[in-house]
Amino acid sequence: MTQPQRVAVLGTGIMGKPMATNLIRAGHDVSVWNRDRAKAQPLAAEGASLADSPAQAVEGRAAVVVMLSSGPVCDEVLFGPGGAAHAMAPGALLIVMASIGRSEATGLAKRSAALGLRWLDAPVSGGEKGAREASLSIMAGGNADDFAAARELLAAMGHPVHIGPAGSGALAKLVNQLTVASTIAAVSEAMVLAEAGGADPARVREALLGGFAYSRILEQHGERMLTRNFAPGGPAKHQLKDTRAAREVAEELGLDLPLLALTDGLFADLVEAGGADLDHSALYLEVRRRNRLPNGDHLGDG
Repeated sequence: MTQPQRVAVLGTGIMGKPMATNLIRAGHDVSVWNRDRAKAQPLAAEGASLADSPAQAVEGRAAVVVMLSSGPVCDEVLFGPGGAAHAMAPGALLIVMASIGRSEATGLAKRSAALGLRWLDAPVSGGEKGAREASLSIMAGGNADDFAAARELLAAMGHPVHIGPAGSGALAKLVNQLTVASTIAAVSEAMVLAEAGGADPARVREALLGGFAYSRILEQHGERMLTRNFAPGGPAKHQLKDTRAAREVAEELGLDLPLLALTDGLFADLVEAGGADLDHSALYLEVRRRNRLPNGDHLGDG
């Protein structure tokens, strides 16, 4: 049986809102904060208390879940003037579930430890659908005892796995994002090739789903490409942030990862062409644009 805890959630956007909802429905006492208060307001109907500042949200809370857009934003909200970390009680558990770089995670972990806080970097995969359904893949880096203490909270949002020490959760997410981004690129090119060659891409996708080429990307994002549904579950600009962070780690380790470099370049071009706020599956449009194929109201033609 779940032991109710007093939890704060900082960041209630596309992912944070359903994650907070699932914590409430699991019986936890949840306070929420978002820079745009309107995005947090609907959670009041679910039973959350709305805070006017990050510091107010975390006061007296045993655990704080952070789902903000980037490492620098996490740094600002947690450790900037009036930052939430300074308002947390020693021994409280800080769980940063945003996608941040490995060095950002280890740096924030050290600053948290200096304040007597426990730390987990626990980024997620599964998108908005996984957040709504509490089926997220959760990759946690930090002390094993702290992961054990957080397991029930994390299980209310998905399927947690302890990867290793601080920073390893963030690294696992970058590995995940490389896999996702490169697969989106492959599916995008496959759909364009099928159509240009005279085959019905919908029928091609249907056939591939029954074979060795099956993937969740082909299933879910392949459908987005066919229906031109690019409402953001995971915005392209965030995917680019992650491929850039993965390239930085690869360079630090002296690795030559050509597929990562190519995929990063594709997403950079998509963002530059005006697709920053489209779903990352809109990389399909960038492939079409490069080949001077019509994109209608999306991006325009190359």
